[in-house]
Amino acid sequence: MSAAAKAPEPEDFRALFDPAGVVVAGASTHPGKFGFVCLHNILASGYAGRVFATNRDGSPVLGHPTLRSLDELPEGAADLIFVCTPASANVELLRTAAAKGIRAAFLASAGYGEAGEEGQRAQAELVALGAELGILIVGPNGQGVVSTPSQLCAQIVAPYPPAGRIGVASQSGNFVSSFLNWSCATGVGISRAVSCGNAAATSVADFLRFFADDDATDVALAYIEGVSDGPGVAAALTEVAARQPTVVLKGGATAGGARAAASHTGSLATDDRTFDGLCRQAGVTRAATVEEAFEAAATFATQPLPTGNRVVVLTTAGGWGVVTADAITTHRDLELATLPDDLRERIDTLLPPRWSRNNPIDLAGGETRDTIPQVLELVAGHPDVDAVIYLGLGIQSNQARMLRDGGFHPDHGIERIVAYHERQDARFAQAAHDVSVATGKPILTATELAVAFPDNPGPATVRATGRVCYPSADRAVTALGHLWRRSRHLARRGAGTP
Repeated sequence: MSAAAKAPEPEDFRALFDPAGVVVAGASTHPGKFGFVCLHNILASGYAGRVFATNRDGSPVLGHPTLRSLDELPEGAADLIFVCTPASANVELLRTAAAKGIRAAFLASAGYGEAGEEGQRAQAELVALGAELGILIVGPNGQGVVSTPSQLCAQIVAPYPPAGRIGVASQSGNFVSSFLNWSCATGVGISRAVSCGNAAATSVADFLRFFADDDATDVALAYIEGVSDGPGVAAALTEVAARQPTVVLKGGATAGGARAAASHTGSLATDDRTFDGLCRQAGVTRAATVEEAFEAAATFATQPLPTGNRVVVLTTAGGWGVVTADAITTHRDLELATLPDDLRERIDTLLPPRWSRNNPIDLAGGETRDTIPQVLELVAGHPDVDAVIYLGLGIQSNQARMLRDGGFHPDHGIERIVAYHERQDARFAQAAHDVSVATGKPILTATELAVAFPDNPGPATVRATGRVCYPSADRAVTALGHLWRRSRHLARRGAGTP
């Protein structure tokens, strides 16, 4: 945050995320313009507050009446203004907005700090103006803001995600879109999301602090390109990570990336090794890719923290178990558990002699109607097991799909077996969730069917339980590693394990 900017207050963020009314400044009748798209998305998302829009011709947009200027806005009718007007018009616009009682402004407008010296001067003026007027300035050069508790989608692109407990703050609008797309794909929802753009007056760190205080948010997820205030960011990350899981994806880690960041948002990337050390010390989860970042946040939001690092793999086919065992064994923080004798003996009563009798537990095709739920319960319930990775969900339903689509369905007994396989995979997915809840231990399910055939009853049921079905065992192992490091960090800090 710039030294000239006013320190954001909780009510400022409420005006941004839970406004009683919203104004779109610069609404256009052209469907390709930002002002049209933003107004459309607000109306389409089901936002229940009052919606206003300005259009210099006073032309209706999407059948919605518009104001010729902000002067026509009733005083106190809106808390938030979404600005799509040129930078040259925004000083006067914001002065009028403040006079009308608006307390937060999101600026999609470009032409500021990312646009050379002239743009930097305009950005400094913008920051000073926000401080003078007492308006929270977000952006400029930003994509928008989403708040599912208020059903607000005030942004210039799709999507609108399902509701959930992850708060997203990003210096790049593209990564807001990426995280929201992953939310839609996995079903793990979002509470708030904001593109900070140039972060002229309100930084990612400011939003992270808000998320830590926000009753709607349990996990913070951020994309950062540059750090202008190193000590301030360090303090914010340390403070926030002590209160909730915090996941960071950082761009500009290389010389080439740093140059790209400077031209993108005007950010000056910090030394990457310094930033990495900060994350480790603060207990921040740093991810290497957007997929890893979202899955880490989603795992924090939906799985219990393990109390140890001993992992058992349950698989319906041997090869998957082997590569997962490799991934766990080579992971710096996880341990492939030795299968306890008493657990092996109990599993012996459920499976045919050909099962692996080791970890990974390879069912070797010996599963029956009740085997998988029973084995999951035995394994997760054992005191020497801290977490389970379950592989092979959805195999039978995948064959059922071919049977259904192969031209012979429903005859020849196909209809019955299709229904049976689909019922069973849904049952197994539900069992993984229920056993995890009952034991308080993480059970992570992985199958490429989550991507190849997301409607498969196995991964579809995992999504319905509110959890991630990981597209590979490697990604499940990575997510579990983040869970364990979080648990260990809290224990070392004396915070305990939630």
